[in-house]
Amino acid sequence: MSARKELRGVMAQLNLGVGDVDGNTTRIIEAAESARAKHKAHFVLLPELAVCGYPPEDLLFHAGMRTQVSRSLERLKREVRGITLVVGYPEYSGSAIYNSAAVIRDGELIGNHRKACLPNYRVFDEKRYFTPGTDATVVDIAGIKVGILVCEDVWEKEPAMQARAAGAQLLAVINASPYELNKQQQRELNVVRERVREARLPVIFCNLIGGQDELVFDGNSFVMDAGSTVMQRAPAFAEGLFVTDFRVDANGVQPVQGTVVPHLSEEESVYSALVLGTRDYVDKHRFPGVVMGLSGGIDSALTLCIAVDALGRKRVHSVSMPSRYTSQMSREDAVRQAKILGVKHSEISIEGMFEAVLLALKDEFAGYKPDTAEENIQARCRGLLLMGISNKTGRMLLTTGNKSEMAVGFATLYGDMAGGFAPIKDCSKMLVYRLARWRNARGVAIPERVIERPPSAELRPDQKDTDSLPPYEIMDPILEAFIEEDLSVDQICARGFDRAVVGRVLDMVKHNEYKRRQAPPGVRVSRRAFGRDWRYPITSGYKTR
Repeated sequence: MSARKELRGVMAQLNLGVGDVDGNTTRIIEAAESARAKHKAHFVLLPELAVCGYPPEDLLFHAGMRTQVSRSLERLKREVRGITLVVGYPEYSGSAIYNSAAVIRDGELIGNHRKACLPNYRVFDEKRYFTPGTDATVVDIAGIKVGILVCEDVWEKEPAMQARAAGAQLLAVINASPYELNKQQQRELNVVRERVREARLPVIFCNLIGGQDELVFDGNSFVMDAGSTVMQRAPAFAEGLFVTDFRVDANGVQPVQGTVVPHLSEEESVYSALVLGTRDYVDKHRFPGVVMGLSGGIDSALTLCIAVDALGRKRVHSVSMPSRYTSQMSREDAVRQAKILGVKHSEISIEGMFEAVLLALKDEFAGYKPDTAEENIQARCRGLLLMGISNKTGRMLLTTGNKSEMAVGFATLYGDMAGGFAPIKDCSKMLVYRLARWRNARGVAIPERVIERPPSAELRPDQKDTDSLPPYEIMDPILEAFIEEDLSVDQICARGFDRAVVGRVLDMVKHNEYKRRQAPPGVRVSRRAFGRDWRYPITSGYKTR
């Protein structure tokens, strides 16, 4: 080979299924074959734990998983030829499990990197499962020394420096890095750029895409040169094999300039995550479609848009369920939006059910004034109808509650909280409005007065959300400061909020943990969502004030 060497790699940004070892293995082999035959690549990168999917959680402890992973590795060694494959898998060694990257070439395991840095914060719980590795892994690919890292390894200094000390000329990082708002900028500017400056080596970073329960992986695989310039960026939320070329000269390994896909706007990235997360949850569970309540309000209107964009109009059924308190405007707007989006729409009055329940409880309610009990009965009548349709048709029920409501308990157990998946569960009310306006800018999908009118549950005469809650413009920043930043009352008040309002909001959050524990999963888009990275006790004497 001449003094000037060339190296071609492929970032296989794939949507893989947790637990589907055989199916994932087939897709890995297909990707490797395409990278070799179609793209003439020297190597192909697959995401972290690609063999079993990420995160596998306690499936890792099952004896059957160990057997299937072993069978997968033998198949990969047998069937992948003519290209170097770098693929993530759970490595079983006696009683230990490692989060590893296998480097396979022509039937041989030429390298094996055990992830050294195990994240154990937010949504990550890797120390429950894995033993950390300790050594650098550097392999020769077409005459170039490539250091292998797994995800969190690049978030810390030591693994990259170890690889450089072992002779690496290029760092290849396989990842399962989940989405949150502005996460890609954090990966590039705050993490990989810092490693590049320390190690003075270029990086190729391949990330997973797809929805897995409440997590969404956004892809955005990229290449950064030794001067910390992004030379290539793959699209977000899209599968694909992305070719990247390197040249080697006296100055080291130089990535060839490729396509740098621009960052999405905040609204587009969040909306894309919601669509992908909803689609994958429905499709990976093999539901034929979804059913959902359409009230004429902003939350259900946005949820309907997400469902249609995720699944197509024929797989979505909306249901309006008016009561004596439902305005004509709400009924009209629900029908109008269903027609705009072309979905099947039904209107079923709950008035008869509501009357029957009140009659049945007449003696039990005697002596009490009407209150939230009667309001919640209406929500539960609607939940009963929707679950009946779901059971009969096999369509999964989507819930339509937002993060602000879930935080303060402005939702009804076994009513509007009933369902299998909550697409906007991690979207604050103010973000819901931003997303609705963004979606309408792409083509009107929500009647304008749904966005403009004051929000109301319409469970009593002339009801407004502000009857029970502070204005969302005030409440949402307080909630964000508490939930996502862990700030104290004093710290939140220092931002200009009234202490009484702050105390009231945080008390509502504390008192409604029991509801959140019974809520369906939903797409995580913030730094901290209710779910796997929120672990507050239900029973607690902690004083927030």
